[in-house]
Amino acid sequence: MYGLGITKGLVVTMKNLVLPSRQFNIYQYPDRKANPFDLAKLSNTNPVIFMFKNPIRTIKSLIGLEIIKERIPQDARFRGQEFAWFEQRCTGCASCAKYCPLGIIKIVTDTSGVNYQEGQSYDIEVFDIDMGRCMYCGLCVEACPYDALHMGSGFEEGQYKRDDLVIDVNRLKKADKKPSTWFRPQLTDRGYDPMKGDKASWTQVGRHEKPSTEDQKDNWVNR
Repeated sequence: MYGLGITKGLVVTMKNLVLPSRQFNIYQYPDRKANPFDLAKLSNTNPVIFMFKNPIRTIKSLIGLEIIKERIPQDARFRGQEFAWFEQRCTGCASCAKYCPLGIIKIVTDTSGVNYQEGQSYDIEVFDIDMGRCMYCGLCVEACPYDALHMGSGFEEGQYKRDDLVIDVNRLKKADKKPSTWFRPQLTDRGYDPMKGDKASWTQVGRHEKPSTEDQKDNWVNR
């Protein structure tokens, strides 16, 4: 019937306008409003008994003044709205920038004058990631040959200005190193969980380990 959708929408609007629990919004994420049944469940009490013993909290919960402080648990493989970059592992090859389908990564390097005999390492002068355009596909992380770039584990990265969503090399250096274990099986094998608050060292995040002398003998001499 023509106009039925509009009527349903107006019913939802009026419901949010009239219900007492919708009138007060004093909470912020990740907190949420609690009804009497939520409070009874937290207290491990029968709802009727809880309402009888706590009438004031029950009334406050009905008008939206009771708040539960909780945070939904995140998986260790969660791809957050940030990146963990380990400068010590980065060679400036720009593979991440080349494989980015949106072209939001900008890298500028310069010769450092260090390690001439080993091929001379590079200084990372510019490393910008535009998080405002990033779709968190993780292709840049997959492309990194030395496990220098990892998906982050945080997601509360809201900003008031569009320009503040561009992460530069200084922010990457100063950021807490709590990488996601997504596409990093070596972190999963070591039992690392960024949600526990542990920071990762650049020596712990790599896939490749230098073989021992015994392993090299077994592979190349004693065959």
